[in-house]
Amino acid sequence: MKKILLVAALAFASFSMIAQDKVVQKVLELGKTDANKTMYYDDYISTRIGGRIVGSHNLEDAEKWVAKQFKEMGLEVELQEVGQINVGFSRDHWTGKMIGGTGMILDFGTPSYTAGTHGIERGHVVIEPTTEREFNAIKGKLKGAWVLIGGASNGMALDWSDKANQNRKELREKNADIERQNAEIRRYNQANPNSPKKLLDLETIQVPFYKEMCDAGVLGFIQSAVLPMQIHYDRANCYNITMDNLPNVCDIKLNKNQYETIKQMVQDKEDFQLEFDIRNHFFEGPVKYHNVIATLKGSKYPNEYVMMGGHLDAFDSATGSVDDANGVSLTMAVAKLLTDAGAKPKRSIKFCVWTGEEYGLLGSKFFVENKTVPLEKISNYFNRDGGPLAATAINVPATWYDEFVKICAPLENYDPEIPFKVNKREGESAARPTTAGGSDHAYFAMNGVPTVGFSETDPKGYGFVYRDIWHTTKDLLNMVYPDYMQFSTVVTAVTAYGVANLDKILTREGVYKD
Repeated sequence: MKKILLVAALAFASFSMIAQDKVVQKVLELGKTDANKTMYYDDYISTRIGGRIVGSHNLEDAEKWVAKQFKEMGLEVELQEVGQINVGFSRDHWTGKMIGGTGMILDFGTPSYTAGTHGIERGHVVIEPTTEREFNAIKGKLKGAWVLIGGASNGMALDWSDKANQNRKELREKNADIERQNAEIRRYNQANPNSPKKLLDLETIQVPFYKEMCDAGVLGFIQSAVLPMQIHYDRANCYNITMDNLPNVCDIKLNKNQYETIKQMVQDKEDFQLEFDIRNHFFEGPVKYHNVIATLKGSKYPNEYVMMGGHLDAFDSATGSVDDANGVSLTMAVAKLLTDAGAKPKRSIKFCVWTGEEYGLLGSKFFVENKTVPLEKISNYFNRDGGPLAATAINVPATWYDEFVKICAPLENYDPEIPFKVNKREGESAARPTTAGGSDHAYFAMNGVPTVGFSETDPKGYGFVYRDIWHTTKDLLNMVYPDYMQFSTVVTAVTAYGVANLDKILTREGVYKD
């Protein structure tokens, strides 16, 4: 009887291995055809729907569309509510030009949740005052003016809150006192040239007369922005805005070269005006935002998980085609390849489309801290939130190496132009992070979940530079490389499926120091 049971068990194991191999072969075949939907998903999310800031109609539409695609694959789908924001924001077109002077067309952006113009608005330009004397000297010119302010933009909106304006007032008063002390120091130094005292440093203040200039009727503030321009959002105020206290004054980030030209023209007292038409809109909330979690249920260990994901929200000065429609589209396309290939993995695979990453990893943090699944049951979480590059290697701890060599063997010669290899991680294991990093793997790693990911490279030399698209106006579909994306989808599908079919969950020995 024991012999019969042993033969039956071996036969079942052999059948299971053959079935798994067939799924992998089917994935490899489908990956080189139109069945690989990676670019279709990226195109739809980023150009059919567009930029997807938290609180926007676009993000709501994208959530619904992604959930629909997963359901059509036959997956279990959950819309996991993460949070809400009081007021929604949407963006239409924006244009700007110089009237008179060079007549230049202006290259600029405005952070999300900042004011638009009231139709087409035209006005003269002044340079911001930084002292009481300067403010009093130009206060009569401020009404209907565009104000050039100092400092280089980091993409974030100017803080217009009462707290920020009170802080500006206090720092101005402090600087006035420092100026009085410096006047005394200068007199002392003139009288004592052999033992001079050092002048005191003034406090740095961003737009020291912000409220006073708004009260005087300025049209907006213009700040220099390095290229490519990063355009973010109103981090300080977006959650506190209501329909009764919407921002009223434009916050413009302008191409640094144009900014310098305009500043020089103002200093030279040239006769010109700037004209802007900025259609930033607000709508009544609250607006909820969600994770979209799809599950391919495990046949043997349904309560153990292999996970992968990317974030759906994106800054809306461009289309978020790379950051991070690239990660979302790959996650969706992996699900499509596996379901089309008839995959029935031993443990469950969760395809996670996170929300609110750009606002502080809100979606993945919620998933982890609310213990959506037991964290000790997650074998590995694969995150994709970098460039649109090729997943050409995976660097695994020594304790995983033999298993991953077997899992990834079919990928070795999959594309002769894009080699793939498994590397054994040498040296001491990394310490488990204690603070959140820059993407959705962070809270998993902080809680001891393995987040071993792929090395993404540019083997064909397309010259991709991440800074070119990171939260900039250039994050568009033409920055995405189809061959790299489709290759990475196949690599991720084969690897995740292989991990899901291991007899045991991946060991955590050797992943982190602790």
